[in-house]
Amino acid sequence: MSKLNLEKVVDLAGGQRALADKISERMQLEKPLKQGHVWGWLNRYSFGITAEYVIAACEVINYQISPHQLRPDIYPHPHDGLPSHLREVA
Repeated sequence: MSKLNLEKVVDLAGGQRALADKISERMQLEKPLKQGHVWGWLNRYSFGITAEYVIAACEVINYQISPHQLRPDIYPHPHDGLPSHLREVA
């Protein structure tokens, strides 16, 4: 996990609270994420963003940061987790 990439996602989303709100809305979460969740990803957890929220986080910033850049342990190939229209054609 690159903390720098997660910080970029937070900035692109408009801050920690904005990212939490946008992920919650995107995923239609019954129990919304709080700003504290995002803070924990940045400061507490060595792996960064929790796996279940990676795709939604990338979606809310229009994939300016890819799932691979956020969690290469889960998305080992650079195109993993990207929608088909964003994958490079080999």
